[in-house]
Amino acid sequence: MKKKVIFLVDMQSFYASIEKAAHPELAHQPVIISGDPERRSGVVLAACPLAKKYGVQNASRLWEAQKQCPQAVVLRPRMQLYVDFSVQITNILNQFTDLVEVYSIDEQFLDVTASQRLFGDPLTIAKKIQSTIMNDMGIRARVGIGPNKILAKMACDQFAKKNENGIFQLDFDNIEGNMWKLPIEKLFGVGSKMEHHLKRMGIRTIGHLANFPLHILKKRWGINGEVLWQTANGIDYSPVTVKTHDQRKAIGHHMTLPRDYDRLQDIKVVLLELSEEVARRARFKNYMGSTVSLGVRGASFETPTGFHRQLKLTSPTHFDIDIFHAACQLFQKYWDGLPVRSIGITLSQLQTVHHYQLNLFDSELKKEKINQALDFIYIKYGPTALIRASSLSEAGQAFDRAGKIGGHYK
Repeated sequence: MKKKVIFLVDMQSFYASIEKAAHPELAHQPVIISGDPERRSGVVLAACPLAKKYGVQNASRLWEAQKQCPQAVVLRPRMQLYVDFSVQITNILNQFTDLVEVYSIDEQFLDVTASQRLFGDPLTIAKKIQSTIMNDMGIRARVGIGPNKILAKMACDQFAKKNENGIFQLDFDNIEGNMWKLPIEKLFGVGSKMEHHLKRMGIRTIGHLANFPLHILKKRWGINGEVLWQTANGIDYSPVTVKTHDQRKAIGHHMTLPRDYDRLQDIKVVLLELSEEVARRARFKNYMGSTVSLGVRGASFETPTGFHRQLKLTSPTHFDIDIFHAACQLFQKYWDGLPVRSIGITLSQLQTVHHYQLNLFDSELKKEKINQALDFIYIKYGPTALIRASSLSEAGQAFDRAGKIGGHYK
């Protein structure tokens, strides 16, 4: 059986690179892509390598980035353009293999095991992919190579991004001399809380974790402990599949608010708009869900507040009013009364609409017909053709969101 060869292809400073390709006059200038600072959503979404040399980091606040690099050109994101570029890059990658898995807007996994007969060894294929993307799109790609997805991901994130040629191969022959030497926080799947727990156990490098007694990790964290140990040892059995997003585990929508919301009636307007969006997405995907989750973050960055709670419904739904009532119940129960800056609603425990238990005490058929009519208007005339009166209030965000993709302007 032929040894698997998996790539993770990542676009360098994707949003910033697209803007530089569209504006050649910015080629030698530091560029930052950020939200609208006038609405207090000025967070750095992407910074080109020139800006990063000044210390600018993704997810930092815009005013901090401008303080570090005052000469940077700040551009508002154009999400539709970035999505279009991502699709075109997927089409390029499909020229090298039919096994392309979209991992994010700027990262994609490829299984090129069988492609070697046509295009050569892994290094040759990686270079061809880089040159094709650069020639066609004007964007530099980095390629991590491994026998599975986790090692390809680690190869790309920790080594290829720092290599001059943007390519690195990580496998079981060199994992000890490369990946195991990295600090534990560099391991994929280890966040700040897990980093703290592991370091308290004396686990400071990935190699320490790889050689730590597995039974102790399983005793403390169960299956998650074993997954961490396998990741540290480069073990990953998940295949590259084009159907990754076919089976949804949850459908959600999150909104960062333009100002502090501290009145319950204003927050309910946002909860209703979010519920409508989640319900509509569920219907378009032919799903119903049995659990509603609500996540709320407070307005203070220095002293984080908020909560994340969920509620099990009596029957599955894809109707906005059901989701809204559950979200309101959660909010009124767990809200601490402090100003709110962001809210997210998620519908989970999904099942297809073809098989579900009817609620004998609810007017399901009436709600179904109403929502079918609403969906028809939405598809034909757009998201703002028909809205609730509450969205016309000062608290409403429906019109503003209609002009965005993923929370950012198109």
